[in-house]
Parts: sequence; C-alpha cells; structure tokens
Amino acid sequence: MSTVVVVGAQWGDEGKGKVIDYLAGEADVVVRAQGGNNAGHTVVVGDTKYALHLIPSGILYPETINIIGNGVVFDPEGFLMEVEKLEGQGVKTDNIKISDRAHVIFPYHKRIDALAEASRGEGMIGTTKKGIGPCYMDKVERSGIRICDLMDREVFIEKITKQIEQKNEIIEKVYGGEKVDKDEIIRNYLEYAERIRKYVDDTTVILYEAIRAGKKVLFEGAQGTLLDVDLGTYPYVTSSHPISGGFTVGAGIGPTMIEEVVGVIKAYTTRVGKGPFVTEQDNEIGDRIRIAGNEFGTTTGRPRRCGWFDGVMVKYAARINGLTCLSMMLLDVLTGFDKVFICTGYKIGDKVIEHFPASLEVLAKCEPIYEEMDGWKEDISGCTSYEALPENARKYIERIEALIGIPVKMISVGPKRKQTMVRDKIFR
Repeated sequence: MSTVVVVGAQWGDEGKGKVIDYLAGEADVVVRAQGGNNAGHTVVVGDTKYALHLIPSGILYPETINIIGNGVVFDPEGFLMEVEKLEGQGVKTDNIKISDRAHVIFPYHKRIDALAEASRGEGMIGTTKKGIGPCYMDKVERSGIRICDLMDREVFIEKITKQIEQKNEIIEKVYGGEKVDKDEIIRNYLEYAERIRKYVDDTTVILYEAIRAGKKVLFEGAQGTLLDVDLGTYPYVTSSHPISGGFTVGAGIGPTMIEEVVGVIKAYTTRVGKGPFVTEQDNEIGDRIRIAGNEFGTTTGRPRRCGWFDGVMVKYAARINGLTCLSMMLLDVLTGFDKVFICTGYKIGDKVIEHFPASLEVLAKCEPIYEEMDGWKEDISGCTSYEALPENARKYIERIEALIGIPVKMISVGPKRKQTMVRDKIFR
C-alpha cells in the first residue's frame, strides 16, 4: 500500500491545496475526513484559479476518486454550488463519493452559529458562521442527521421535524432570533437529496479496498494542527481533528494504514482570528509579508495576522502528528528581507519554555527567542531545483530542518504547479 497524509502544521492556510494538488497527480484516491466548507484550498493550474472548500483537491484529475469521508460535516447547498462552479470551469465531477455516515448541516446550524458568535461579544471565537460547530455539537449529542437519513424520505422528515422544533426553541428563547421555516427546509433538502444521491456510498469500503489493492491514497487535511479541538489553541480552534489521527476516525481506516505524514508549513507564520501569537509582527514587517503572500482567507477573505517562523509550534506539530517530512510553502515571500528570523524557543522572564503550552494565558506571556539569519535578494520564483536557490535561502531551509528534526521534501516558490521543487519522493 502507499498512503500519504497531508496536514497543516501551523494554524491552517499553509498552502495545503497546492501540495495536495501536486500529490494528487500521482494518487488514485483523495480523501477529506474532517471539517466542512469552512475550509478553503486555492489551486492554480496555468492561468486558472480553483477555490475548493468541501470537494477534495483531486477533483482536478479526471481519473482520481474523491472521497468526502464520514468525519466531514456536509452542507448539501454548498456542495452543489461548488459542483456547479467547477463544472462551469470545465471540471468533471462524477468521480466524487460522499460518505453515507457524514452528518448534514442545516440552516438552523448556521443561524445558531451566527447568533452564538454574536452573543460572545469580545470573546468571539472567529467562526465562519457556516454551521460547522453546531453540526458537530448535534453529532456528539447524538441528535444529528446523517446522509443515510437524508436518503430515506420518511426517516428524514421524521427526524428533521423534531430537530427543527427543538432548534427553533433555542433560536427564539435563548438567542432572541428568528426561527427557521420547517416546510422550506424539508422541501429544499429533499431536492438536494435527489441531486446528491448519485454520489453517496459507503466510502469506508471503497477506501479499504483501494488500500488493500495497493492503490495510492492521499488523505487531504483541512485547517491546521493548532486548530485541533483537543490539541490546538483552545478555544480558538475548529470543531474537529485536523491532525493526522483525525483521518483514522474521519475516513474509517486503521492507524496502521497510514505510511507517510507530510506537514505543510509556510516559510513564516500566519493565523486568522483571536488568540496569542508569539511571533506576530504587528508592524511594517507583518504588513509586508501579508501583501507579498496575499494573506487573505480563501473562504472568508479576512486578512491574516503575520509573523516570523515559529519553530516551537512546528516541533509540537511534528510530535503530535508523527510527521515524516515537511513541505515548505511561500518561500518566495521572504525574498528581499535583509534579515530573516526563526523562533527557536519561548521565554517568560528568565524561564525558557521548551514545549508549546496548553494554557493561552501562559502562551500570551511568552516572548520569542529568535535566531537571526541573513536574507536573500535574488528572485527565486523561477527556481526549479533546490541547488538553484540562493545560498542563504538554502541555509534557512536547512536550519529549519535541523530545528524540527525532519527533512523538507517539497519547496514552493510561487502559486503555480511548476513552481514546486521536490527533493525526495513522497509516494513510494
């Protein structure tokens, strides 16, 4: 078997879409296993840009099977809009498989999401208001509605009627909001059910058989390690598990079926929303990185906070994901800086912090310990081999390899497919 997991090793938005698109060219199957259409990958092929949210990046390869796994929360309306847009760009979409065990997002999830976020005031989490969290809440509470329920008209109507009654109580009496329309939801979702029926299958069987047959399987991560609900910067996290372990549950496979785990990093660090950010540069440097890297969210358009590379955080990500290698993205963004900085540790007063802390109060007190390195002025966007990079760019990469303790196998110097260097094979 040949299985590769791709995860974000920072706060998401690392450029996973490009890595996944590149590797999908070799893959027979590409799998999404958590999150929903709150995630976003941007892939550039030639002069065409594809913005993917729920559909796996393997969709750009006509022969590749694309699985939306049981761990995903599925928005039928969002999915169908994405299908329509891709087909309008000439992309074939009949090679998608949706797990019949995936939970379904409904309008009341989105309404509660927005109302709950507004009620937090200054304590807002920064949710995309797409209903992701409330849908996972129903899943854990064991009151959720799955794709297999949606496929059965009578079962669906019985379950959704009860849910809408309960959710309207919450919307009106807890948040003072306007209740959702039951008849409209039932009518719309029965229509969605017929439109997505051809895609629905038991994806755990498809995936298991593909792996047993020796097919190349790529597991596509969404969000990033530091957004994991258990191991991220809680509560400023997502509602699922974007770490490598999340694939065993969210795709329905055993842990022994994962061979390679690629951690995608930017050559610097970004995050969206609130919470401590030790290496943040809320100054001209941060502005320069943001503009050069076009650091605005694929799904939300929100400007990202920017800072220097945080080695403490990525070492943590390497440990909890079991990373076997790194893929460094957006190295070209650092071109032109006289000096570049790598955070090698944290300190609070005279105390050095060696491991990424759980407490946000502790993290907020941490100051970065920086290692300063000479930058490079040469344009690297046309480099096609590692050896063609300027010496200082290579030194920067090699210092990060030594700090994290694993190799950088892929390097990106621009948004296009051809602006990717592969130093060593990832699929075996």
